Amino acid sequence: MRVVVLASGRGSNLEALIDAQRGGHLPIRIVGVLSDKHEARALELARSHDIAAIHLDPRQFPDRRGYDLALFARIADLHADLIVLAGFMRILDAEAFAPWLGRIINIHPSLLPRYPGLHTHRRALEAGDREHGASVHFVTAELDGGPVIAQTVIEIAEGDTEGSLASRLLAREHRLLVACVGLLAAGRLALRADTILLDGVALAAPLRLPD
Repeated sequence: MRVVVLASGRGSNLEALIDAQRGGHLPIRIVGVLSDKHEARALELARSHDIAAIHLDPRQFPDRRGYDLALFARIADLHADLIVLAGFMRILDAEAFAPWLGRIINIHPSLLPRYPGLHTHRRALEAGDREHGASVHFVTAELDGGPVIAQTVIEIAEGDTEGSLASRLLAREHRLLVACVGLLAAGRLALRADTILLDGVALAAPLRLPD
Protein backbone atom coordinates (compact mmCIF):
# COMPACT_ATOMS: atom_id res chain seq x y z
CA MET A 1 0.00 0.00 0.00
CA ARG A 2 1.34 3.40 -1.04
CA VAL A 3 0.91 5.87 1.83
CA VAL A 4 1.22 9.64 1.90
CA VAL A 5 1.48 11.38 5.28
CA LEU A 6 0.41 14.98 5.94
CA ALA A 7 2.06 16.61 8.96
CA SER A 8 2.63 20.11 10.29
CA GLY A 9 5.01 19.45 13.16
CA ARG A 10 7.54 17.12 14.71
CA GLY A 11 6.37 13.98 12.91
CA SER A 12 6.44 11.51 15.80
CA ASN A 13 3.53 9.53 14.35
CA LEU A 14 5.25 9.58 10.98
CA GLU A 15 8.37 8.22 12.65
CA ALA A 16 6.33 5.38 14.17
CA LEU A 17 5.02 4.46 10.72
CA ILE A 18 8.50 4.59 9.20
CA ASP A 19 9.90 2.39 11.97
CA ALA A 20 7.08 -0.13 11.51
CA GLN A 21 7.58 -0.15 7.74
CA ARG A 22 11.34 -0.56 7.97
CA GLY A 23 10.97 -3.24 10.64
CA GLY A 24 8.75 -5.31 8.37
CA HIS A 25 5.67 -4.87 10.57
CA LEU A 26 3.63 -2.86 8.05
CA PRO A 27 3.16 -3.88 4.39
CA ILE A 28 3.27 -0.27 3.21
CA ARG A 29 5.54 2.10 1.35
CA ILE A 30 5.51 5.71 2.50
CA VAL A 31 5.89 7.53 -0.81
CA GLY A 32 5.59 11.12 0.33
CA VAL A 33 5.31 13.52 3.24
CA LEU A 34 3.60 16.86 2.65
CA SER A 35 3.49 19.81 5.03
CA ASP A 36 2.19 23.35 5.20
CA LYS A 37 5.18 24.29 7.40
CA HIS A 38 8.60 24.68 5.81
CA GLU A 39 10.32 24.09 9.15
CA ALA A 40 8.33 20.97 10.08
CA ARG A 41 10.57 18.24 11.47
CA ALA A 42 8.38 15.76 9.58
CA LEU A 43 9.94 16.98 6.33
CA GLU A 44 13.45 16.55 7.71
CA LEU A 45 12.52 13.07 8.85
CA ALA A 46 11.22 12.19 5.40
CA ARG A 47 14.39 13.42 3.70
CA SER A 48 16.54 11.40 6.09
CA HIS A 49 14.71 8.26 4.93
CA ASP A 50 14.75 9.13 1.21
CA ILE A 51 11.02 9.82 1.18
CA ALA A 52 9.69 12.62 -1.02
CA ALA A 53 9.34 15.71 1.22
CA ILE A 54 7.06 18.40 -0.17
CA HIS A 55 6.32 21.80 1.33
CA LEU A 56 3.29 23.67 0.03
CA ASP A 57 3.03 27.20 1.39
CA PRO A 58 -0.59 28.27 1.99
CA ARG A 59 0.42 31.89 1.45
CA GLN A 60 1.02 31.12 -2.21
CA PHE A 61 -2.66 30.33 -2.81
CA PRO A 62 -5.68 32.65 -2.90
CA ASP A 63 -7.84 30.56 -0.56
CA ARG A 64 -8.09 27.29 1.33
CA ARG A 65 -9.81 25.48 -1.51
CA GLY A 66 -7.08 26.46 -3.97
CA TYR A 67 -4.43 25.21 -1.57
CA ASP A 68 -6.22 21.94 -0.93
CA LEU A 69 -6.80 21.24 -4.63
CA ALA A 70 -3.07 21.69 -5.21
CA LEU A 71 -2.29 19.52 -2.19
CA PHE A 72 -4.41 16.63 -3.40
CA ALA A 73 -3.08 17.00 -6.93
CA ARG A 74 0.42 16.40 -5.56
CA ILE A 75 -0.87 13.41 -3.60
CA ALA A 76 -2.45 12.00 -6.75
CA ASP A 77 0.89 12.42 -8.55
CA LEU A 78 2.40 10.13 -5.91
CA HIS A 79 -0.23 7.45 -6.72
CA ALA A 80 -1.26 7.19 -3.07
CA ASP A 81 -3.57 4.43 -1.88
CA LEU A 82 -3.99 5.92 1.60
CA ILE A 83 -3.54 9.38 3.14
CA VAL A 84 -2.66 9.64 6.83
CA LEU A 85 -3.14 12.94 8.66
CA ALA A 86 -0.59 12.88 11.47
CA GLY A 87 -0.63 16.23 13.18
CA PHE A 88 -1.71 18.15 10.07
CA MET A 89 -3.03 21.38 11.53
CA ARG A 90 -5.31 22.52 8.73
CA ILE A 91 -9.02 22.07 8.08
CA LEU A 92 -9.43 20.48 4.67
CA ASP A 93 -11.89 21.62 2.04
CA ALA A 94 -14.60 18.97 1.77
CA GLU A 95 -14.88 19.19 -2.02
CA ALA A 96 -11.13 18.90 -2.47
CA PHE A 97 -10.82 15.65 -0.54
CA ALA A 98 -14.15 14.13 -1.60
CA PRO A 99 -12.48 11.76 -4.13
CA TRP A 100 -10.42 10.35 -1.24
CA LEU A 101 -13.26 9.49 1.14
CA GLY A 102 -12.59 6.09 2.67
CA ARG A 103 -8.88 6.44 1.87
CA ILE A 104 -7.97 9.21 4.30
CA ILE A 105 -7.60 8.83 8.07
CA ASN A 106 -6.63 11.08 10.95
CA ILE A 107 -5.23 10.50 14.42
CA HIS A 108 -6.70 12.78 17.08
CA PRO A 109 -5.63 13.05 20.75
CA SER A 110 -9.00 12.58 22.44
CA LEU A 111 -11.70 9.98 22.84
CA LEU A 112 -13.93 11.23 20.06
CA PRO A 113 -16.64 12.47 19.93
CA ARG A 114 -15.27 14.23 23.02
CA TYR A 115 -13.04 17.23 22.33
CA PRO A 116 -12.73 17.71 18.60
CA GLY A 117 -10.31 20.46 17.66
CA LEU A 118 -7.42 21.80 19.71
CA HIS A 119 -6.19 21.68 23.34
CA THR A 120 -7.68 18.26 24.01
CA HIS A 121 -5.52 17.41 27.02
CA ARG A 122 -6.36 20.70 28.73
CA ARG A 123 -10.07 20.26 28.04
CA ALA A 124 -10.08 16.73 29.46
CA LEU A 125 -8.39 17.96 32.65
CA GLU A 126 -10.67 20.97 33.00
CA ALA A 127 -13.71 18.73 32.62
CA GLY A 128 -12.51 16.46 35.42
CA ASP A 129 -12.46 13.40 33.18
CA ARG A 130 -11.18 10.16 34.65
CA GLU A 131 -9.89 8.83 31.35
CA HIS A 132 -8.40 10.22 28.18
CA GLY A 133 -7.05 8.77 24.98
CA ALA A 134 -6.62 8.97 21.24
CA SER A 135 -8.76 8.05 18.24
CA VAL A 136 -8.11 7.14 14.62
CA HIS A 137 -11.02 8.01 12.34
CA PHE A 138 -11.92 8.28 8.71
CA VAL A 139 -11.87 11.89 7.57
CA THR A 140 -15.18 13.42 6.50
CA ALA A 141 -16.43 16.97 6.03
CA GLU A 142 -17.10 17.32 9.78
CA LEU A 143 -14.05 18.40 11.79
CA ASP A 144 -12.79 15.33 13.72
CA GLY A 145 -16.28 13.92 13.17
CA GLY A 146 -15.76 11.00 10.82
CA PRO A 147 -16.46 7.38 11.83
CA VAL A 148 -13.98 6.23 14.49
CA ILE A 149 -11.98 3.12 13.65
CA ALA A 150 -10.19 2.53 16.95
CA GLN A 151 -9.22 4.16 20.23
CA THR A 152 -6.69 3.78 22.99
CA VAL A 153 -7.50 4.79 26.58
CA ILE A 154 -5.40 5.88 29.56
CA GLU A 155 -6.48 6.84 33.05
CA ILE A 156 -6.03 10.43 34.16
CA ALA A 157 -3.96 10.40 37.32
CA GLU A 158 -4.17 12.84 40.18
CA GLY A 159 -1.71 15.64 39.52
CA ASP A 160 -1.63 15.09 35.77
CA THR A 161 -0.84 18.16 33.68
CA GLU A 162 -1.29 18.78 29.98
CA GLY A 163 2.34 17.86 29.49
CA SER A 164 2.29 14.65 31.52
CA LEU A 165 -0.94 13.53 29.91
CA ALA A 166 0.38 14.18 26.41
CA SER A 167 3.64 12.41 27.21
CA ARG A 168 1.97 9.27 28.57
CA LEU A 169 -0.45 9.11 25.67
CA LEU A 170 2.10 9.55 22.87
CA ALA A 171 3.46 6.00 22.76
CA ARG A 172 -0.10 4.68 22.75
CA GLU A 173 -0.96 7.01 19.87
CA HIS A 174 1.90 5.55 17.86
CA ARG A 175 0.77 1.97 18.44
CA LEU A 176 -2.82 2.86 17.64
CA LEU A 177 -1.95 4.48 14.32
CA VAL A 178 0.34 1.64 13.26
CA ALA A 179 -2.38 -0.90 14.11
CA CYS A 180 -5.03 0.94 12.11
CA VAL A 181 -2.78 1.42 9.08
CA GLY A 182 -1.98 -2.28 9.31
CA LEU A 183 -5.67 -3.20 9.12
CA LEU A 184 -6.13 -0.93 6.12
CA ALA A 185 -3.04 -2.27 4.36
CA ALA A 186 -4.32 -5.80 4.88
CA GLY A 187 -7.60 -4.86 3.21
CA ARG A 188 -9.59 -5.62 6.35
CA LEU A 189 -11.16 -2.17 6.81
CA ALA A 190 -13.56 -0.32 4.55
CA LEU A 191 -15.86 2.68 4.82
CA ARG A 192 -19.36 2.32 3.38
CA ALA A 193 -21.38 5.52 3.76
CA ASP A 194 -21.02 6.22 7.50
CA THR A 195 -20.34 2.59 8.46
CA ILE A 196 -16.96 0.98 9.05
CA LEU A 197 -16.65 -2.63 7.95
CA LEU A 198 -14.06 -4.93 9.51
CA ASP A 199 -13.68 -8.13 7.53
CA GLY A 200 -17.03 -7.30 5.91
CA VAL A 201 -18.90 -6.89 9.20
CA ALA A 202 -20.12 -3.52 10.47
CA LEU A 203 -18.36 -2.24 13.60
CA ALA A 204 -20.84 -1.58 16.40
CA ALA A 205 -18.27 0.50 18.29
CA PRO A 206 -14.67 1.62 17.80
CA LEU A 207 -12.01 -1.03 18.28
CA ARG A 208 -9.99 -0.68 21.48
CA LEU A 209 -6.22 -1.03 21.49
CA PRO A 210 -5.23 -3.58 24.16
CA ASP A 211 -3.02 -2.41 27.05
